[in-house]
Amino acid sequence: MSDHLLDTKIEYLKGVGPKRAELLKKELSIFTFRDLLHYYPFRYIDKSKVYTIAEINSDETYIQLKGKITSLQTLGEKGTKRLVAIFQDETGSIELVWFRGLKWLSSSIILGNEYIVYGKPTKYQNRLNIPHPEMDEVDNALIENKVTLEAVYSTTELLSTRGLTSKGIHKIQKNLVAQIPKQIPETLSDEILENQKLIDKETAVINVHTPANEHILQKARFRLKFEELFYLQLKLLRQKVIKEKTVRGTIFKNVGTNFNTFYSEKLPFELTEAQKRVIREIRKDIGSGKHMNRLLQGDVGSGKTVVALLCMLIALDNGFQACLMAPTEILATQHYQNLKTLLNGMNVKIELLTGSVKIAARRLIHEQLENGELNILIGTHALIEDKVKFKNLGFVVIDEQHRFGVEQRAKLWKKGGKEFHLMFW
Repeated sequence: MSDHLLDTKIEYLKGVGPKRAELLKKELSIFTFRDLLHYYPFRYIDKSKVYTIAEINSDETYIQLKGKITSLQTLGEKGTKRLVAIFQDETGSIELVWFRGLKWLSSSIILGNEYIVYGKPTKYQNRLNIPHPEMDEVDNALIENKVTLEAVYSTTELLSTRGLTSKGIHKIQKNLVAQIPKQIPETLSDEILENQKLIDKETAVINVHTPANEHILQKARFRLKFEELFYLQLKLLRQKVIKEKTVRGTIFKNVGTNFNTFYSEKLPFELTEAQKRVIREIRKDIGSGKHMNRLLQGDVGSGKTVVALLCMLIALDNGFQACLMAPTEILATQHYQNLKTLLNGMNVKIELLTGSVKIAARRLIHEQLENGELNILIGTHALIEDKVKFKNLGFVVIDEQHRFGVEQRAKLWKKGGKEFHLMFW
């Protein structure tokens, strides 16, 4: 046993034991009370109404019945083997049918005992039955307290054979919740709780598993979602600060001939105020000595390509190379043709590298890239091949960056060092 209750091994929880514990560890990675407590339900079912069997029709979705099991028998062979029970209340009877976990069910169901049954009625050979219903012995305290919302948990077939269906998991969650008062420390400051009108952590956790009512459930779920996003945002901000302090970026001091010539003589349209503002912000970033990692947002036709080209020209003005990666050969070719047209007449060498480029042309591109004669390279994943080596890569543009994985981006770092600046859209 652990000094802290929540660190207690899961096998010590009432209703678990060694065999179920092994399955919980294997199937759901639940090793401790804390792990189980953080295994949240994915939906809730309303059990405020108890139907009678006479009220059932095949159009019902899920219903709840209260009655007794009067008979229980195993029918069929091998693939058709099933457990069939006759469930009865004061208005009639209905069959309950199970195709899995037969051995455990047949030994745990007691004839004559009163049960609450929950499931979806279906019609088979013009007779209604309920396949694989959830079933629990009548708990008068539950009915008297009018608890109407029951948590539903994801489970597995293997767990279900040991009685850890959603219902079974809910049972052990209730056993755990009964033990945790004053055990869950608050993780947010009083100021945040007050400003955001959040309930405390312990109340949220208890009510997400055993909600007293719909109102408190909504508050509990909001509190837990807020906390998750809050700490995710903090982690991202921390990583950003660390990166700014440890990863340096090449300083582009000069805005020279290439940029000025294109801006004054080749620009196909006058930049909007938004585009000018973005370029000013980028110039500030790439002149600061910090590594830039910027997302450029804008609709199709909003001028992202021209903005990217102007930034690549600043890299050229400072003696560096630039590249643009696209996820498909068609898109890479379109970018190449557009940029080549825009740069027509300027002393800027630009090439296209894709899987379709012939070996002789590819070798020439590799050679010119390494000796610095090639200024801008457009391409697909071919750009991150080991044979592709830049003399001094300073600026990278990635189109549809969500289609490039972490490993692919890491390969780019190796080509230009971690000092080059990155823009993606």
